[in-house]
Amino acid sequence: MQISVTGRHMDITESIRNYVESKFLKLERHFDHLTDIHVILEPEKVNNKAESTVLVSGAKLFAENLHEDMYAAIDGLVDKLDRQLVRHKEKLKDHHR
Repeated sequence: MQISVTGRHMDITESIRNYVESKFLKLERHFDHLTDIHVILEPEKVNNKAESTVLVSGAKLFAENLHEDMYAAIDGLVDKLDRQLVRHKEKLKDHHR
């Protein structure tokens, strides 16, 4: 799994990069076949925006989250992607007997 973190109109500090990597490692609990994760962090006028594209076997998942705090925006983003991964994994299962 390769994680790339990009900042639009901001510099990515080492603490933010480590925080993003630690949060996205939790996604591997639900689905092992994550190939590439691209995270974009962007401060806006009032809120901070975190968006991510995750490439998994058979699909491309996208989510974004807005929050006043960048760390809270990252947390919400990981929660959204976690739900999408669980749904994707359910679709891949063969439910026939």
